[in-house]
Amino acid sequence: MPVSFVAPEKRRLVLIAAILASALGFIDGSVLAIALPAMRESLGAGLAEAQWIYNGYMLMLSAFVLAGGALGDKLGLGRSFASGIAAFVAASLLCALAQTPEQMIAARVLQGLGAAVMVPGSLAAITRAYPRDERGGAIGLWAASSSLTTALGPLLGGAFLSYGGPEAWRFIFAINLPLGALAIWLIVANTRDTRTNRSTQIDIWGGGLASLAFFFIAFSFTQAEPLYGLTGLAVLCVFVWHEAHCPAPMIDIKLFKLRDFSAVNLATLLMWMGFQGVLFYLPMTLIAGWGQAALLTALSFTPMAIFIAVLSPRMGRLADRIGPRPLIAAGALVVASGFIGLSFGVTTGAFWLGILPATSLIGLGLGMAVAPLTTAVVNSVPDESAGTASGVNNAAARVAGLMGVASLGMIAQAGYLAAGGQDSFGAFSTDVTHGAAMIIGFQFVAYGAAFFATLGAVIVWLGMGAQASSSASQ
Repeated sequence: MPVSFVAPEKRRLVLIAAILASALGFIDGSVLAIALPAMRESLGAGLAEAQWIYNGYMLMLSAFVLAGGALGDKLGLGRSFASGIAAFVAASLLCALAQTPEQMIAARVLQGLGAAVMVPGSLAAITRAYPRDERGGAIGLWAASSSLTTALGPLLGGAFLSYGGPEAWRFIFAINLPLGALAIWLIVANTRDTRTNRSTQIDIWGGGLASLAFFFIAFSFTQAEPLYGLTGLAVLCVFVWHEAHCPAPMIDIKLFKLRDFSAVNLATLLMWMGFQGVLFYLPMTLIAGWGQAALLTALSFTPMAIFIAVLSPRMGRLADRIGPRPLIAAGALVVASGFIGLSFGVTTGAFWLGILPATSLIGLGLGMAVAPLTTAVVNSVPDESAGTASGVNNAAARVAGLMGVASLGMIAQAGYLAAGGQDSFGAFSTDVTHGAAMIIGFQFVAYGAAFFATLGAVIVWLGMGAQASSSASQ
């Protein structure tokens, strides 16, 4: 019973802890892109190193998030959740103190490992704390708070970066210490781990193989060396074999035999590759290419967060009536048109009339697609596999961020150099060709992202079965 985990009168305290833990991850992720130009200047990081400051975190999170969820079953949810937050916070302190790119990348890798336990623990704690008939309201409050932190995080970070001096980016990581300490206290003081299963097996080998495969594939893009990519694909094949024969795998490989499940996850991968890539490289272009203030640049993200928060509940209900397929496909095409809009908007030098309308269009498309994507994932598998399916889709979105930043970064640098750039895409530079070359480089990113999103729409429309667009009538 949920009361065995937390007393009824203390459930709200656990909800606050879950919201705080989610805020740590959301703020870190959304503000990092705004802070990267200043971080590169302070740490002396090149473009490839900047990519790995992001990718080191995503690599560990995407590879171990499913294993991290199993840790709660083995050790107890409260104990594992608090440990994940503590590891995340400790790594955040190392990020704040980093003096070189290598130190920052190592700290981000450790932060990703902590997040792999913290992220699944957040929603699991709410699920354990609240009975089924009260759970929807609690999750809704948690989701709304997550959307709010996603919207406000970049604005607060942009304000600090604009007015706090060249080292103000360190505060973005340091703020995690008091927030994390409060979340840990709320969990430790108000929960008790009465439900543990020491026999639960954690697929560490699977997580290790996945992280190694993703590392080689992403590294092949950042270094433009195909041999690393082939090595990564070989390790990925070993991972698939391991998961098929492991007694307690992270991923049930048999689920990918289901047509809708495979199509939705592939579409998620493609859409999020484009989206995360644009989120990573747009702030670089505006701050280091246009010379725009970080605070104004942070407003780029606001329409996306608002549209997702406002439209997702409505699109979820509409997906129940007409099926998710048409909404996902249409949303992906709207997102693609937003990326194309950015490719034009970035040439205008006008933030309010060139950039913000395009990011609003991207937000509209995501608002149309996000909830139906989740519906399609859980509806594509038997009910007893819904949790696993949701976890796989979550991991696919995180792998997409890793691959999108790596692959589109190669395209960005290629476009930058082809346009006569003499430095590095996303760096501050006094070279007269730098700004114009960065705009060309970002246009390449936008075109690549639009291609990914369009391909995702095609895969959803052709790959999902007819029942996905007529589920309401069946």
